[in-house]
Amino acid sequence: MKLLSPLKIAYRALRAHKVRSALTVLGLLIGVMSVIVVINMGQSVKYYILNQSQAFGSDFVQVEIKVPSTKQTSSENAMGMAQGITITTLKIEDGEKIGQHPNIRGFYAMQMGQDVVSSSLDKKTTMLWGVSAQFFDLYNAEIISGRPFTEEEDKSQAQVVIIGPALKDKLFSDDNALGQSIKIGNLKYTVIGVMEEQGNYLGFMDMDSMVYLPIRTLQKKILGIDHVQAIMAYLKDTNYTSQTAADVVDIMRAEHDITDPKKDDFAVSTMDDVLKMVNTLSAGITFLLVAIAAISLLVGGVGIMNVMYVSVSERTYEIGLRKAVGATSKDILWQFLWEAIFLTFLGGLIGVILGTLFSFTAYLLAKNFGFDWGFNFSFAGLILSVGFSVITGLIFGVYPARHAASLNPVDALRYE
Repeated sequence: MKLLSPLKIAYRALRAHKVRSALTVLGLLIGVMSVIVVINMGQSVKYYILNQSQAFGSDFVQVEIKVPSTKQTSSENAMGMAQGITITTLKIEDGEKIGQHPNIRGFYAMQMGQDVVSSSLDKKTTMLWGVSAQFFDLYNAEIISGRPFTEEEDKSQAQVVIIGPALKDKLFSDDNALGQSIKIGNLKYTVIGVMEEQGNYLGFMDMDSMVYLPIRTLQKKILGIDHVQAIMAYLKDTNYTSQTAADVVDIMRAEHDITDPKKDDFAVSTMDDVLKMVNTLSAGITFLLVAIAAISLLVGGVGIMNVMYVSVSERTYEIGLRKAVGATSKDILWQFLWEAIFLTFLGGLIGVILGTLFSFTAYLLAKNFGFDWGFNFSFAGLILSVGFSVITGLIFGVYPARHAASLNPVDALRYE
């Protein structure tokens, strides 16, 4: 009962100053809401990227081009590629050599391009994806009508293509696309298949408007090159992923006559490397955003301290009167601490609810635009945000409460 008395007094005091209490709560709930939104959406985006990567499987070793003397994930490599540095040393023959490894069950080389694709009905500028014939055995998407191209068609640079369902609808409407012709540049190509619907890869690559064609056809008849961007090799036994990746590095260095690892013009990665990179990026970005959001909590804490000091100043006479009729310093301390706890708890509760609603709304909007990243509620984010809120409130509420508890009753009664 003795604990409930300060609680009731604190509740009545906050009700008596509703606007001031509401403004104090607002600062805290914005901080809590920000932390909840950042962590929930960070987890959603992370799972979205990982799920998108599953299209390539989880048992692969990837070899891709890289600017020598840079790290694969470095800004120097990214800037070099963006500024037009072209690495022409990765060839289909490298994939064939990698394919001879005893733990590799298959591979495909790939090269991207872009051009205007047209039919008698319509035209569209879209991505061209040149791949080896084994692509259709290894990639996690099916041809819903027609057939894949063969190794012989790839080697003979046959003018055959497989198109995405969205491109099929645009170029042929409701007509059957199989056996029809499309034009890429000045040459005609025969449609031999239509891929299943895949959506957007990472939100920016429209897989359903893609044109798949033999990689040698893309190289020789469209782009006029003899190199590739990447090679995807698939494992027989994932228990030896690290060893196989190390062997692939040795194979590539031998093929490219590289003795100094710093001069590697390629990078080898596995699904484990992708997971580590995504986790590192996600953790770093989330930490940065949470740190920014935490500033709102600190501001809210300062607001609580300010409100508590004002409250102590306004109620000095009341404090003296309560002490004069028998209230202890501990009773006064708990009265003002309960006020701080009320404010932080209410701010935390509303912040969690609003943050969750905002995260769910963002998920629905993203899904509407083709980013199906799912809805993830992070209990770690809940504990972190509410815990930080309560601790902040208590830290900033203790000093004013101690100040109120230490007032001399005689001096307090004289105060007006």
